[in-house]
Amino acid sequence: MGAHILEKLFNPQGVAVFGASEREGSVGAMVLANLIAAGFARPILPVNPKYAEVRGLPCRPDLAQLEHPLDLAIIATPAATVPGILRQCGEAGLKGAVILSAGFAESGAEGMSLQQECLEVAQRHGMRLIGPNGLGIMRPRVGLNATFSHNQALPGTLALVSQSGALVTAVLDWAQAHGMGFSAVVSTGDAADVDFGDVLDYLALDPQTRGILLYVEGVKNARRFLSGLRAAARMKPVIVLKSGRHAEGAHAAATHTGAMIGADDVFDAALERAGVVRVERITQWFSAAQTLAQGISLRGDRLLILTNGGGPGVMATDRAADLELPLASLGEGTLEALNEALPAHWSHGNPVDILGDATPERYSAAVRACLADPAVDMMIVLLTPQAMTDPTACARAVIEQARLSPKPVLACWMGESLVSEARDLFDAAGTPHFRSPETAVEALAYLSAHRRNQRLLLQTPGPLTDDTAADVEGARLILQAARAAGRKVLTTLESKAVLAAFHIPIQASMLAHTPNEAMLAAEALGFPVAIKISAPALSHKTDVGGVRLNVRSVQTTRQQVQDMLDQVRARFPEAEIEGVTIERMAEVGHARELLIGVTRDPVLGPVIAFGMGGTAVEVIHDRALALPPLNRVLADRLISRTRAARMLGSFRDAPPVDRALIEQVLMRVSEMACELPEIAALDINPLLAGEAGVVAVDARIELTASPPTHEPYAHMAIHPYPAHFERHLVLADGRDILLRPIRPEDAEIEQVFVRALSEESRYFRFMNAIEELSPEMLLRFTQIDYDRDMAFIAIHDDDGRKMEAGVARYSVEPDGESAEFAVVVGDRWQGLGLGRALMEALLESARQRGVRELYGEVLARNRPMLELAARFGFSQQREPDEVDIIRVTRRL
Repeated sequence: MGAHILEKLFNPQGVAVFGASEREGSVGAMVLANLIAAGFARPILPVNPKYAEVRGLPCRPDLAQLEHPLDLAIIATPAATVPGILRQCGEAGLKGAVILSAGFAESGAEGMSLQQECLEVAQRHGMRLIGPNGLGIMRPRVGLNATFSHNQALPGTLALVSQSGALVTAVLDWAQAHGMGFSAVVSTGDAADVDFGDVLDYLALDPQTRGILLYVEGVKNARRFLSGLRAAARMKPVIVLKSGRHAEGAHAAATHTGAMIGADDVFDAALERAGVVRVERITQWFSAAQTLAQGISLRGDRLLILTNGGGPGVMATDRAADLELPLASLGEGTLEALNEALPAHWSHGNPVDILGDATPERYSAAVRACLADPAVDMMIVLLTPQAMTDPTACARAVIEQARLSPKPVLACWMGESLVSEARDLFDAAGTPHFRSPETAVEALAYLSAHRRNQRLLLQTPGPLTDDTAADVEGARLILQAARAAGRKVLTTLESKAVLAAFHIPIQASMLAHTPNEAMLAAEALGFPVAIKISAPALSHKTDVGGVRLNVRSVQTTRQQVQDMLDQVRARFPEAEIEGVTIERMAEVGHARELLIGVTRDPVLGPVIAFGMGGTAVEVIHDRALALPPLNRVLADRLISRTRAARMLGSFRDAPPVDRALIEQVLMRVSEMACELPEIAALDINPLLAGEAGVVAVDARIELTASPPTHEPYAHMAIHPYPAHFERHLVLADGRDILLRPIRPEDAEIEQVFVRALSEESRYFRFMNAIEELSPEMLLRFTQIDYDRDMAFIAIHDDDGRKMEAGVARYSVEPDGESAEFAVVVGDRWQGLGLGRALMEALLESARQRGVRELYGEVLARNRPMLELAARFGFSQQREPDEVDIIRVTRRL
């Protein structure tokens, strides 16, 4: 695939500054001064009809008759002038613009109209826009400072992307004082065109960037945001700082950005699935970035704290407990080694207190012994500069031992002047170090969270489980019938019927309109029974006196039903009451009451909740959230994050619950969230779980205000694995092939496939002499986002060993309508019809995705690929600047 579409904005061949001025304090003057001061060595063209020269540079009234190629425009003029300026830029061949001006969508209807006009002009000319109403962008290594900030960013390996320009200026000032540099700085402003997703996608492939700092106030397009976030997180650490953690902050953020804010815990659930780490403070932001960007590998999360002072050790222990980092239990061999190396009155446990008079030799022996313990996964070494302490020599001892172990070792040398030389040594050695025990522990917690979330990122569940197929159409008909009747809330019987369609265990129920009908229903179902009011408008039956349990006779049934109907009608005379539902009391053994629900976040779509159930669910407030789709790994993680998980094991006389049954219900609910976009809310409360099984005792389903779009999974923030594209085919030589979308676990066979290609085949595909895929390319090729990319892999099972025979992929451009494709077939598999099958799969998927144009670049001497393209109706045209490359294009 070619260069990223944003490359010309971050690495322009020349820059035009509209509104450049000599007037002190003006935005145009500050931008031009910043460009010059940053050392941008390529052409800079001030554009302003009022000047012939600005800051010693020739100034032009417009872009007519350019002497040098320009790629980027920086616009600091009134909003009303911007559409005309963009037309000039497009006609002059510029690739993008940074719009610093305010007065667009944030200012009302007139500004929104101006913004839309700007977008239309940009799309017509193939330009990308950053802003409006932002601070601008920086690319320090090329001397690009397209901002009106008073700061110049130092070159570095961290990228900073922020919705708030004010925060960017503060961070730049702080970073400059601490000698911290950046690979790129982006203030997205109102993100009319280029948004978080686009920038993250660019930074994911940027070789200058090793880590990404992201400040989020709100998200406009959840699918694009998570798509870019997941793409970046697969390649490098992403650390998110999000404001609006509480309702008041969320309201302020929404007012500030005009973007929608989802519930904070829902946003956390989305970040987990994206493989990123979230922090709460700016200082945590940088400490997490510094630690993660070093590529430290973590095999577990058992922490060892080593200190020469009891107080700091206790502080570190407390913070580890806050963050649920377990302390390592030292083995007998380690305790013996420490007994030999340390004074008799050392702490004999974790934290390992080696006492205030610890020498460098004592530090060395203790660190060595602890790192050798297989129960220790990571270590924090603390030092307070006491009277007999040599901080510098102790630092050397720790650095020497840390180099000999693959386990992460973080240092915290407390104090200032007495430990400054030691901190310089840690910097030179690349050993992460911190000024307080708490921040050191937090840094390791981020490592642990990153490791955990990266595992979640690798999960690619489909919309449906592999078990018995759900009756999706039957469930949909039930929902449609309720909507046709003018109801948004399903009855209990309807709700349970939908659950049954997805094979969720339920108790059989019967609707009774009168006490006499209730008697007959109870006799038919068998005693004891439960009686529940059936009134869709009354959500919480227990709160209105609408539940009777363990009713054991016909006479009692009739009396209880009559009493219930009289009471509820008296309290709620306007409510439409259908009658009561009768169901046999559930028998699952020692029952635990659980809650499983689905709610619709306004930004991130369907969210699945799990926790303790029952009538006190709001008071107990035990819940964990996850975005669908779920598989067994994700369902298990969801359960484990609740207090309810501890009730599922054995306690007192209660045998354990089979968690696999609860996981199965969660995956079935995930199916419902994926396949039934009509569902706005679902409550299964309680789901009774015991040693004899699980059963949904009560359920409530609420529909969306209007019927959903017909585009599959458009309501979801994470696109499910598209299992419906899987199919088997037989090649011309009789060999069986499985053709399916690629998955992360295909990385190994993908690498083997590329290595086995002939030199000619590799050159045809990659247009260079590549011998194998780099780790970054391998991640990019196998861990894809099915919403914007697709890759089909052809697999042959050779006596239990999977072999890749070919692969085809396309990547959707930011316009959403065009996509670049590539196809490669293994040398042993050519001439058997596999290339045609791969191309057919690509075309079918692209049409379903809404792609209007598919194009690819083919070497002129790659005759087989050109012939295949011709058979499928692709037009062919030589690239004007590349005589040996032919562009093949087909409208879909």
